[in-house]
Amino acid sequence: MNKALLLSIVFGLMILPGAQSQEPRVYEAPLFEEEWSTPTRYPDRIVLSLGENPATTASATWRTNTEIDTAFAEIAIATAAPKFWRNARTLKANTITFDGSEVLTAGLISNYHSVVFSDLQADTTYAYRVGDGKRWSEWIQFRTASASKTKSFSFLYVGDTQNFILELWSRLIREGYKKAPDASFIIHAGDLVNNAHREQEWQEWFDAGGWIHATLPAFPIPGNHEYRPLNATEQANRIRSLSAQWNSQFTLPQNGPEGLKETIYYMDYQDTRIIGLNSNEQYEKQTEWLEEVLASTTQKWKVVTFHHPLFSASAGRDNPKLRELWKPLFDKYKVDLVLQGHDHSYARGRVSPGENVLEGVNLRDQTGTVYVVSVSGGKMYGLRPNAWEGWEAERDRAAENTQLFQVITIAGDRLSFESYTAVGELYDAFDLVKTPNGPNQFIERKQEAIPARRFDNTIPYQDPIPEEVERMLLERHKGFEIDRVAYVKEGDSLRYRVQLEKGDEEVNLVLDNDGKILEEVIEKD
Repeated sequence: MNKALLLSIVFGLMILPGAQSQEPRVYEAPLFEEEWSTPTRYPDRIVLSLGENPATTASATWRTNTEIDTAFAEIAIATAAPKFWRNARTLKANTITFDGSEVLTAGLISNYHSVVFSDLQADTTYAYRVGDGKRWSEWIQFRTASASKTKSFSFLYVGDTQNFILELWSRLIREGYKKAPDASFIIHAGDLVNNAHREQEWQEWFDAGGWIHATLPAFPIPGNHEYRPLNATEQANRIRSLSAQWNSQFTLPQNGPEGLKETIYYMDYQDTRIIGLNSNEQYEKQTEWLEEVLASTTQKWKVVTFHHPLFSASAGRDNPKLRELWKPLFDKYKVDLVLQGHDHSYARGRVSPGENVLEGVNLRDQTGTVYVVSVSGGKMYGLRPNAWEGWEAERDRAAENTQLFQVITIAGDRLSFESYTAVGELYDAFDLVKTPNGPNQFIERKQEAIPARRFDNTIPYQDPIPEEVERMLLERHKGFEIDRVAYVKEGDSLRYRVQLEKGDEEVNLVLDNDGKILEEVIEKD
């Protein structure tokens, strides 16, 4: 569903027209010049990822303008001696030209370069740089996974970035890195941008993370906003294609099925299999692959990530087809943790461990798969009022109107999960402990965290709208609910931008300061 009409938000309370004593405080969104996202001869958008075996394989991808048709990477074991580069090896990059001139909202032509670093030593710090032989990046460090399955490690997980990326996600990703500077990688659970092909938004994403993208390996999977029409023909036929930039700018494990490579894949980080799925298309094909990947692993821990939640956090959302296909496999193969996005709120809960509960053990202390939905960007939705009732799952912790990141630590038989706000407050926590024969032991730790966050006890997210205007809109569009309101300044005029929703139908309106409708667009997903 197109959410792009939400252009800006108001911080603070708006005094209604006719009763206002001062000018409403309108958030001034930054202006990004078109040239801002234009590539040059110097490497930019450097992003690091890991291979199927992160102890021995990693990859780097970067961008230049088309003048640079030959590029290289150099890599060496890092030491404290500044001339560690004497032991470096030089690899020629694979270079492809990305022509976005005919792609809606892309526009640019650029070259993407990528290398796969193979035959690396386990549990070793490496330094690498990328360039064309004259123009080089700085030396950037990362560490490979250990060959030992028992060594502890941590990783970050974030939900939707999507909106206000440079403005608001930048603080979140930086706080996450500050909280877990030794994290081994970061999971991005879809909707990295709002418009799949828009160069400005990808530039925001890369600038918001900056050098973190180059040193903290990314494990991204696509969300629904990574799918948009590529051109006018697709737009007319309501076809959505994967972000034109996705396969060019990420170099990910190639172990997914044909037609879906680099949108579904897995890696084995020590004693944990991390599986990424694509919840946007070809569900049945993925389900076959998923069962093979779950059945074949000997890893102690199994973590799966995808975008659309099996148990939705937000009101008016549900994904029964995915739940029907994937939950039985998660139950059968005892998946420990599922990490999701999409709903622009936070929810954490779990399902029953089934029939394997030991006699005399409190059911609250045992668990099946734990499901988490989270949001990291600045766009917020309300929670489902009846939690997870009717879904044979129990929601234990939830939040509205709160940017969050998660730190997951795995040490032997214990998995520790902690969720933090954008200012570093602990918001949620629990532990899972492996038992010899039964389901995971569950240790609730939310009591260690700050009180629950909701719209009614945090700084207002939604801008108010005059009651008479609200009544008029709801009478005009019966059965719809007001989903979002933004009070914005356009030139010298103040405007309301209002979004109404009913199921998969959406109405976007622009109103003047007196409530007169200036523009009205009705869409159906």
